[in-house]
Formats: sequence, structure tokens, C-alpha cells
Amino acid sequence: MSLNVELLESSFAQIKEREAEFSAHFYTNLFADYPIVKPLFTNSDMVEQQKKLFKSLVLVVDNLRKSDVLTGALKGLGTRHVKYGVLPEHYPMVGSTLLKVFAICLEEAWTPDVERAWIEAYGVVAQVMLDGAEYPAEILNPAV
Repeated sequence: MSLNVELLESSFAQIKEREAEFSAHFYTNLFADYPIVKPLFTNSDMVEQQKKLFKSLVLVVDNLRKSDVLTGALKGLGTRHVKYGVLPEHYPMVGSTLLKVFAICLEEAWTPDVERAWIEAYGVVAQVMLDGAEYPAEILNPAV
């Protein structure tokens, strides 16, 4: 799959100007839509967490043309997320929330092409992060 790097970069450039708003919208929507994830943030400084989220998005967009750098960083991020209690089923929740908040913040600039580009990009990001995550076998293959 080939990502639409130009569209990802240009749409994110519009978001960069609204970092605090974007990050606040993200966690407000994540917790409202998926309250099951809220306990993962019990011990988090949410101001710092919002900064970390945005820093991660900047890392992704800034390295879209450097797949080796991006892959290494995302695999490490996936490993760290296991330690925070993040499970594979949380990834679609985050992806859905990211798309929702991009739509809110980009307003009329959120076109079907931009949406498709971000859906594809998040799919790749999530898969690389999951590739870096080492979950115990019982989490990946629970007993029936």
C-alpha cells in the first residue's frame, strides 16, 4: 500500500496550528466514545499526555518519507504501549477517535480523499506498532 504522503503532510500542516485544541478534542472524544480506555490514563498527567500524542503525530508525519526511521520509532512505541496496558482491541478505538477529531479540526478541508489517506496511514501505523508489541500468548489467542 502506498500512502498519500503529500495529502497527509498538507492536511496535518493545518492541524499543527491547532495542537492544543486537537489534543483536547482527542481525549474528550476518546473517553466519551470509549470509556473503557479511561482507566489506562488514571496515573497520567493529561496535559503531558496531550503533548505526547501530538508529538507522536508529528513524528509520524515528519518521517513519512523515511520508512526505516518511522518503523523503528513505531515499533518502540508499540512496545511501550504494552507496558501501559494497551491491548490490540484499543487500536481501532484510537483510530476512530483520530479520524473523528481530524474531521472536527479540518472542517471543510476534511474531504473524502483526506479521510482515505488518514485511514490508510493509521492502518499502517497501528500494524507497525502491533508488530513491535510483544503480547503474552493468552492476550492474542484467548482460550475459548
